[in-house]
Amino acid sequence: MSLMTTRRDFLRQTATAMAAGIVLPEVLRAKALRASVSASDQINVALIGCRSMGWYDLSDMMKHPGVNCVGLCDIDRNMLQNRAAEAEKAWGRRPELYGDYRRLLERKDLDAVIIATPDHWHCLMMAEACAAGKDVYVEKPVANSIAECDVMVGAQQRYQRVVQVGQQQRSSRLWQEMKNYIDSGRLGKIARVNIWANFGYANVQTMGREASVPDGVDFQMWLGPAPERQFSSTYIHGLWRMFWDYGGGLMTDWGVHLLDMGLWGMNVSGMPQRVVASGANHANPRNCAETFDTLTVLYAFPDFIMQWSNSALESGPYGRNYGLEFKGSEGTLIVNREGMEIIPLDGKLEAQTWKPTNDEHLDHTSNFLDCIRSRRLDTACPISNGSFCAKYAHLGNIAARTGESLTYDDQKHTFHNKAADRLVAPTYRKPWRMFKP
Repeated sequence: MSLMTTRRDFLRQTATAMAAGIVLPEVLRAKALRASVSASDQINVALIGCRSMGWYDLSDMMKHPGVNCVGLCDIDRNMLQNRAAEAEKAWGRRPELYGDYRRLLERKDLDAVIIATPDHWHCLMMAEACAAGKDVYVEKPVANSIAECDVMVGAQQRYQRVVQVGQQQRSSRLWQEMKNYIDSGRLGKIARVNIWANFGYANVQTMGREASVPDGVDFQMWLGPAPERQFSSTYIHGLWRMFWDYGGGLMTDWGVHLLDMGLWGMNVSGMPQRVVASGANHANPRNCAETFDTLTVLYAFPDFIMQWSNSALESGPYGRNYGLEFKGSEGTLIVNREGMEIIPLDGKLEAQTWKPTNDEHLDHTSNFLDCIRSRRLDTACPISNGSFCAKYAHLGNIAARTGESLTYDDQKHTFHNKAADRLVAPTYRKPWRMFKP
């Protein structure tokens, strides 16, 4: 008897086992999924940035038939080894490991990359991936500056790659219900939209003060185009979001998700007339973060006002520490990822509630893979939308950092304000250069 199992035999045996109610180990299930898809429809993916959200993105993609993880890239060698072992155990194949994303992008058999690094790396990696002929799933916010948002849109347009931004609410039926309800006009005239995100991780209570960089960590590669800075474990373990060179605090981390829903609900397609803001570390004056644990931003439009607020104190309106409120003349719509509620005004509307009905993140990755196979560029959250939402978040931070009332000209790429214009684009540390599509 031959020791080789044909693809047809394997599929038949697997189907028999499933029909008999036998629970297959994850590695066999993964092989069955791959084998069920023709070679021409297989998609080879790799992950850049293997901690937390990146691994979540990859794990969901690997649940889909015909997806193979061929590479992992990270600046932490220990993290790479651990993830490689997890990948081999779960999916039956040990991916190649990389410390430099540029070597990964040289692979001819690589179809798509997931970029889940700190925000200051997103632009350069995404643009270079597009130039190398790879499709891209990039985490939010798409970039750490307004100028980088424009570069990323330009790269996608020039190289015509499939790009999905990790704003998975665009694939949620709950948020689509929100959009449909608002568009129906039943709320009446909406004059105000309130958006809030209150999370304790905005408060960086202590800073790591290590004498040296841990063995296996390439901190210079982690910094990349960002300015030179002394190593601290606080930066590389997730709290980098609270330092301007790498992130924009709660304003960008949660803002792109929730502002996206507010702008979508109100059919906004351009920049606001004016932005004013105030922010500081009021919740904890000893906060080590550079970004703001307490922030309020007002976006002015011709016929309504949108307000953003964030705090490190985890409480908020309607018993929700994050969410949106659309205040209409006929009633109010309240929504976050846990559900949606209609609060009638004077009994003019029916009180209603909705709960989530699908796995939005899994469906978001499915949409990305479907677009790769069909070569459709209109993903659920294309780079144009990710860029738009990120710009709104950056507008809020820039207004708070300058203390100015600002108007941004998105065509001329200027605030016509020297202090604000200095924050539009970063200065890359040599030898790194901003990508030019």
